[in-house]
Amino acid sequence: MSLAQARLGIPRGVRADAVLAVGTFVLVVVAEGQRLRGGGGSVAGVVASWAVVVAVCGGLFLRRRYPVVVGWFTALATGVYYLLSTVDGPLVLVPIMVLYGIAAQGRLRAAVAIAVAMVIGVGVDTVLPRNDVTGTAVFMLVGWLVAVVALGSARHGRVAYAEEQARLRATEERLRIARELHDVIGHNISMINVQSSAALHRWKKDPAQAEAALSAIKAGSRETLRELRATLDVLRRVDEDAPRAPAPGLARAEELVVSAKLAGIVVRIERTGAERVLPAQVDLAAYRVLQESLTNVVRHSGAGHVTIRLAYGDRELTVAVEDDGRGAAAFPAGPGGGSGVAGMEERARALGGELSAGPRPEGGFVVRARLPYGVTGG
Repeated sequence: MSLAQARLGIPRGVRADAVLAVGTFVLVVVAEGQRLRGGGGSVAGVVASWAVVVAVCGGLFLRRRYPVVVGWFTALATGVYYLLSTVDGPLVLVPIMVLYGIAAQGRLRAAVAIAVAMVIGVGVDTVLPRNDVTGTAVFMLVGWLVAVVALGSARHGRVAYAEEQARLRATEERLRIARELHDVIGHNISMINVQSSAALHRWKKDPAQAEAALSAIKAGSRETLRELRATLDVLRRVDEDAPRAPAPGLARAEELVVSAKLAGIVVRIERTGAERVLPAQVDLAAYRVLQESLTNVVRHSGAGHVTIRLAYGDRELTVAVEDDGRGAAAFPAGPGGGSGVAGMEERARALGGELSAGPRPEGGFVVRARLPYGVTGG
């Protein structure tokens, strides 16, 4: 139910069917009352017509469970009513409402078949001896039925479109969360792995460096838990307050540098252009590009030096991570090769930018991302 319907108190579901059934029955009672006052028709005909009226109106209560069956029944029963009664009562509203419901459920063939049957039935009456129906009436009925089926079909299309958009939004949110978890876990666990190996290797030879590596493991595991909690809070939160912790950004780039240095890699950051406050999505994307790139350097490249270049332009931020490692061999392809580069590309495209990754002519590997300040991507 929409907010406007809730405010206006418009009934829905079975209550709406009850209102329609009672309202139609009252209208028929008024029309049949005029017939009874005029003394027209036999007692058997009156009883039979009233029985049909009750059955047709009662069919509205079953139209949601058995829409096609109720549609055929109300259409045929209404035709029988007009053969028994001399009153052009409003009972025809019932099959028309049922017809709309059938079309709104996407059962277009059944709706068209019932509408055609109704037109044929009314058209036959034009050639009967009593000839109560004119060609103009048949033409108007055709117009009404076409409009009802079209409106129901349009309603079905709108609902289907809304459901598809909801599914797409859910899929995009799952992909976004998957990227966040990949970046958080991939980087921090990789650093913990490297530091633990270093601690084991240096434990007897250099206890001081082993202790520093263990301290880095402790800090990295604490950061991993913090970011995982923040991500899981987003999954649990429905219309609650904003996240308690700010999203990572370039202000925390030095933390990534320190982690890489503890792994034995010399990292240098070069900034050009006038630094500015970045939009939150751009700031997060830039941080994740640095994080994933440094993770790949630590895990695969065998590099000793890394240069991070941050260029603040008038309309976009350019992020480049260059290393002196093994180049393309540092990024295995195929199963097990990871999805880090693909995830970075998705982030850049989502902002209307682009990302490239490949070996450098002078050796090593480079990841370069162009992130516009205005979020215009799809």
